[in-house]
Amino acid sequence: QVQLVESGGGLVQAGGSLRLSCAVSGRTFSSYAMGWFRQAPGKERDFVAGITKNGRTSYADSVKGRFTISGDNAKNTVYLQMNSLKPEDTAVYYCAADATAYYSDVSNSAREYKYWGQGTQVTVSS
Repeated sequence: QVQLVESGGGLVQAGGSLRLSCAVSGRTFSSYAMGWFRQAPGKERDFVAGITKNGRTSYADSVKGRFTISGDNAKNTVYLQMNSLKPEDTAVYYCAADATAYYSDVSNSAREYKYWGQGTQVTVSS
């Protein structure tokens, strides 16, 4: 069993930056494909970024060039660095782990992820 705990959310002005952290316990995060998703009120949970078991990254078109996903093996933590934030980035951000992914794959479908954190709120003011 793996546990995921997100932190780092908050209120920021448009154009600002935040770094979200996802602390992984129970197993090393490299045992999973890891994803960041976000959900705004009244909307579906959408893929933001993912990192495969071998470190390949993938991004939603809406965040390419602005967000970066990375992992720290020593801290067993996955990060989402968010720059040039926009009001439309406002959402609850969730970290998720997929144990069934192939080594070099990461899914953009929330249904593929079995383990989820509790979420952290990101609010971007205009």
